[in-house]
Amino acid sequence: MITKPSKRAYVETYGCQMNISDGELMEGILERSGYDIVGSPEDADVVLVNTCAIREHAEKRVLGRVSQLNGLKRDRPDLVIGVTGCMAQRMGGTLLEQAPYVDIVMGPDGYRGLPETLDRLEASRNGEDESALRTVISGPKSIEVVRESSKRGPQLAVLQLDMDENYQGLEQRRADGPSAWVPVQRGCDHRCTYCIVPYVRGGEKNRSATEVLAEIRSLADQGVTEITLLGQTVNSYVWQDVPFPELLRRVARVDGIRRVRFTSPHPRDVNEELLDVMATEQAVCEQLHLPAQSGNNRTLKRMLRRYTVETLLEKVEMVRAAVPDIALSTDIIVAFPGETDEEFHDTLDLMRTVRFDDAFTYKYSLRDGTPATRLPDTDFIEPTEAQARLAELIAVSRQIQNEINTSEVGRIEEVLIEHEGRDPGQIRGRTKRNKVVVFDGDAARIGAYTHARLERTTGATFVGSEVETSELVTAAV
Repeated sequence: MITKPSKRAYVETYGCQMNISDGELMEGILERSGYDIVGSPEDADVVLVNTCAIREHAEKRVLGRVSQLNGLKRDRPDLVIGVTGCMAQRMGGTLLEQAPYVDIVMGPDGYRGLPETLDRLEASRNGEDESALRTVISGPKSIEVVRESSKRGPQLAVLQLDMDENYQGLEQRRADGPSAWVPVQRGCDHRCTYCIVPYVRGGEKNRSATEVLAEIRSLADQGVTEITLLGQTVNSYVWQDVPFPELLRRVARVDGIRRVRFTSPHPRDVNEELLDVMATEQAVCEQLHLPAQSGNNRTLKRMLRRYTVETLLEKVEMVRAAVPDIALSTDIIVAFPGETDEEFHDTLDLMRTVRFDDAFTYKYSLRDGTPATRLPDTDFIEPTEAQARLAELIAVSRQIQNEINTSEVGRIEEVLIEHEGRDPGQIRGRTKRNKVVVFDGDAARIGAYTHARLERTTGATFVGSEVETSELVTAAV
């Protein structure tokens, strides 16, 4: 009997933590279906580019990448190139027209049926199952398969949003290491006018708390000690009688888990119950990402963010009263359509008032299908002005970050060793407050916890030195 060789798959991911988690999910689904997961597209029979649709730049980058991958296809015509994720859902058949060498376009709700879709593509290529291209795959989560015309052969677009699909029962294929992303929520019920997520991922879908906890216990048994809970607005999570603060508490008490983080919360759902868990559960990290987006009330209202600057500042005060040593980060968008120069400077004032430890900064990127695209043409800000505002915001943010980190030089922090450092003989780790520290050490210790003194800062990163146990005792005294 001749054994059919395993097919090889490579998944390349762009974008946010949820995309990274989705990439691991696709790898897990394919591996359980008999595929070997390989480390480069050159070694693969199937290449999946897992994409983000938040900004235009990200999409252009992906189009450039799949064009490069087409070079491999010229030498290997049987190579399957797929584009998955948010960009695939947003563009759909348009992507197949722009990149005719792409064989499969699949949105975030199609991953459960990925092996079947690949089988049907192969059957069609071989002339075995032409009808399959216009059918619905039956199963617990039906997936619509549509054929698009192409001179290069059959192409499939799997774009149906499924309001019940939260990928319960499926596990990710995670890389070795001490940390793991665990999605607890997919989709979003908010309709921020600049954001494409609800239109490419659908409404909010929460996983069973029982399944989440079982997965985390399994990860702890495998040696994972740090968990990050993922959701589009993760702190709005609720499953039956388990709201997010209670889920966070239960995760923090799983044996073997030493650190718990979560992202990305919505300011509206930061409440006393959540802060009580953060203040009392030792495993919950002293870190909170609080996406402000703007420091002006008119802009926030037009963004449909559902809070004001004043209520946001009240939340910040609540957080710092409950967890005094917390490190805060944020997201900020400048040059939203209609934003005046005065309103932009309100955002700079917010940055200076709150003094975030870190900020992810963007200029507004028009996303077709979002409400903001329907604003008057005169509201849209010239690219040179938008870039100038972004540059000024980045300068203010970096100055604040440098001032905060400089004030923390001399602190001794617990560090989870995560990676090798850039220079030989160095290792890199992260504190509970999400500060990156580089110091001398052996890469064989990745996954271990130690303590390091923060000796100097380069702005975003600390350079430190490992502290012996005897020094910790002395410091405590």
